[in-house]
Amino acid sequence: MNGVQILLIIGLGIFVSSMARRRGVEPGMIIVVLAAAASFIPGVPRLELDSEVILAIVIPPLLYSATRGASFANFGANLRAIWALGVVLVAVTCGALGFLSSWLMPALGLSVAFVLGAVLAPPDTITTVSHGDEIGLPKRATSILTGESLVNDATALTLFSIAVAAVNGEHTSWSGGLLEFLRTASIGLAIGAALAFVALWIRKRLHNPTLETSLVLLVPFTAFLAAEQAHASGILAVVMAAFSISVNLTLDPKHQYPGAYLTRLQEEQVWRVLDFLLETFVFAYIGLQLKFVLRELADSADPGLVRTLVAAGVLLVAAMVLRMAGVFVIFGRWRLKEIGTKRRAESDERFRARYQRRRERHERGGGQPLPAPTTKEMVLVGWTGMRGILTLAAAASIPEHTASGEEFPGRDAIQAIALLVTLGTLLLQGTTIAWLARKLKFDLRTERAETGKLRQYGRQLAAEAAARPASDVDASFEAQRLALGKAVRDRQLPEEIARELIEDVDLRQAARHTGS
Repeated sequence: MNGVQILLIIGLGIFVSSMARRRGVEPGMIIVVLAAAASFIPGVPRLELDSEVILAIVIPPLLYSATRGASFANFGANLRAIWALGVVLVAVTCGALGFLSSWLMPALGLSVAFVLGAVLAPPDTITTVSHGDEIGLPKRATSILTGESLVNDATALTLFSIAVAAVNGEHTSWSGGLLEFLRTASIGLAIGAALAFVALWIRKRLHNPTLETSLVLLVPFTAFLAAEQAHASGILAVVMAAFSISVNLTLDPKHQYPGAYLTRLQEEQVWRVLDFLLETFVFAYIGLQLKFVLRELADSADPGLVRTLVAAGVLLVAAMVLRMAGVFVIFGRWRLKEIGTKRRAESDERFRARYQRRRERHERGGGQPLPAPTTKEMVLVGWTGMRGILTLAAAASIPEHTASGEEFPGRDAIQAIALLVTLGTLLLQGTTIAWLARKLKFDLRTERAETGKLRQYGRQLAAEAAARPASDVDASFEAQRLALGKAVRDRQLPEEIARELIEDVDLRQAARHTGS
């Protein structure tokens, strides 16, 4: 019966997504609401899957796909903001929501409360970024949110794993949590990099788009499971593998080979389909749990249904407030330090000389250090606190039983709160983010004009490469891609624009062969 339910969920998800997109509504929000309502239909059975299946099969490909489109250069340029939001703020949010949960529902215990805190901690900023052009996001905000989405998922799931281990009675102390995080992160990154190296070496020797795509589809699962077997961060292993493979396949001439364009075009469509299927399933799966979770909470004495609903409301408000306050504290301190540095440089001659040398080093490295985000950018980034796919998937992945065989305490309460907080943030923040961006009145004319100039410059580079004598048509297209990759390495062209233009070259090459 579970197999039939899954197929029905995906089939209905296709229809619902089609209708939602026509009306400019986020499909995930509609799917989870409809699934929650459908759970109350008499006779609808409960769909139960093993928690490890959800965590190991759903999360790795979704995270890998999101990382593929990220710009390594933008990630590095905004590393300070990304680290602060994706690691520091997520950890603080996890701790604050954990302590608040233990106060609201004492029966959970502190370890279980931290499991809930880790589930609710990471915002789903990638959903906002995917609609960045429609919303009117500035490029700087888009870059920060994209990078944050990759780091905050890894941070939250690492904290989630530590908290679940504590509930299972494993030797875990919160005082040693930082060291455990650093250990799992470093090993996970090393495993991801090593796996990417192997995958790239094998890939260019297959000479078959189907086999090459199949290999890449295995990478996120292999990276995740290999890291988990080593008791490391599977999520960071996936992120590192995705970064390494996507950058090298597109821009590094050592990894360009005949026919690679067909694989890139095929992979792009495969990942889009896989993203849709997995996201549809998770949103619907957690929604279909609502009736059964509420029923079990109503039958339980503690925390009980009423206390859980009250806790969900309080945690929803707390999550939104913590996000906004955290953004203003982090970026506000950055701005104050920036102002203080400039004032000191104006009044202290020796400091001014050191400040000038530091700026010159940045210029030699490719540009000036980025300034702190503006107040408008702070407000917009602070409002992008919607919880989404990771919160739902993490809640669904909580095991039914602990290592000792007892029922996992508070599992139903955590799943209900995760669903209600996700719905609340999607309704309150997800439906108003575009309105807020319009009210803030970002002037994007200069930014868009600059992007247009860079895109035109990239097309000019490709045209010049195509005009040079070449042994055949394929060599001409390859020369265009190499010219665009070189422009990225020489810091003449942003990575995201180069990838866009390389995809256009791939399409033209495929069309040329189809036409012939």
